[in-house]
Amino acid sequence: MKKFKMRKFKKAAAAVLALTVSAGCLAGCGKDDGTNSLPATGMGEESGEPSSKGGGNGTINVYAFTDEVPKMIDKFIETHPDFGYDVNYTIIATTDGAYQPALDQALAAGGADAPDIYCAEAAFVLKYTQGDAASYAAPYADLGIDIESELSDAEIAQYSVDIGTNPQGEVVGLGYQATGGCFIYRRSIAKEVFGTDEPSEISQVIGGGQGSWDKFFEAAETLKENGYGIISGDGDLWHAVENSSDKGWIVDGKLFIDPKREAFFDLSMELKNNGYHNDTQDWQDAWFADMKGEGAKGILGFFGPAWLINYTMAPNCGGTKAGEGTYGDWAVCDSPVGFFWGGTWLLANKDSDKKEAVGEIIDWITLDSSESGLQYAWANGTEDWDNDPSTPTAKDAVGSGKVMSSSDGSLDFLGGQNMFDYFVPANTYANGKNLTQYDEVINQYWRDAVRTYTSGEKSKEEAIEAFKQNVKDNLDVVVE
Repeated sequence: MKKFKMRKFKKAAAAVLALTVSAGCLAGCGKDDGTNSLPATGMGEESGEPSSKGGGNGTINVYAFTDEVPKMIDKFIETHPDFGYDVNYTIIATTDGAYQPALDQALAAGGADAPDIYCAEAAFVLKYTQGDAASYAAPYADLGIDIESELSDAEIAQYSVDIGTNPQGEVVGLGYQATGGCFIYRRSIAKEVFGTDEPSEISQVIGGGQGSWDKFFEAAETLKENGYGIISGDGDLWHAVENSSDKGWIVDGKLFIDPKREAFFDLSMELKNNGYHNDTQDWQDAWFADMKGEGAKGILGFFGPAWLINYTMAPNCGGTKAGEGTYGDWAVCDSPVGFFWGGTWLLANKDSDKKEAVGEIIDWITLDSSESGLQYAWANGTEDWDNDPSTPTAKDAVGSGKVMSSSDGSLDFLGGQNMFDYFVPANTYANGKNLTQYDEVINQYWRDAVRTYTSGEKSKEEAIEAFKQNVKDNLDVVVE
């Protein structure tokens, strides 16, 4: 769901991938409410011709849900002229649940058309690394990757490793993007209400790093007294709550409601009853309006990773330079709790007969921390993925902490702040052990249940019972 600007592909069958929601709902960011923005295509496979020309050693099949990873592989082939393989891409959007069934069928069928490389986003990645489809994934070590050494050298965040580790303790998937979350706030509002816009000071104001929401709600009351809201809607808080929980939705095969997640009922009601937000829903027009400063009342900030800044907030801030809309009026500070939101993991088929070549691609995308690797170019915004100087790559938080620590993450959108100063530690605070393969569906049931409570349709007890019934009726999960 996210990043590179759309470009025309080589065959008419691939046409042009068009955004259907917003620039922020782009693929790899892994928006975890189950709705992504790109329509299904069959680039490469349906055209009957490989999408990237590399040579005569054979064809590597890639399954993805946007053109992000294909563009990365295109760049790998361009910068490795001796690679010697053609690459065939099949891109099927996650919209309407189309991607996973197609991928599952292709993996089960095997043969020459089976994917050698495939992508999974945070909402469903556990299915492919630890769940029902984990048996298809090849350990990175089997791809010729010195996994332990490279993980250490690149300083890959532990949450990403945990998510990509199979039940046998082998790494079978890694993300190329870092999605640890911070609080992204309006400088002008912070300065007016709290007398400063300095990130270290605002971190203290909202209880950054304290593991508690107490200071955050104190700040919300102060903002209310001055005519502002602290966040746009309860969804902004949910992503921080969800991924800061100690356990996931399923424990020993049974539905489990972590106390930190259950507390979201009360946190959401407190936000609404006290008028601490504009009561918007994420990914809706009113949410985007708050990024422009055009909502019912001014909003201090949003919780999110770097991709939220680059691919959602910046395109929806009402301007492209300082003085236009809210562009340049933002900064990043610590979240009260550690969390991550989204991401895309790369996996390889254990039955691929091109493991070494597949390993070269995956290593370059996820682990190579040298200045010639994808991570360095992406973190510094020095790679032109579209070969179009007029559309430069945005600087982004990448999987390698080593790369970010040695890179310039300053953004004009953030008033010149180096965002890596906060996103590097944010990635270390994130917990990767609270996901399940059912998160995409269960999260939606939970969010819906909370809305029925805060709207007054149901009591808290009734809403939770309805949530449990939804899980029981629709998923292969024991509900007590």
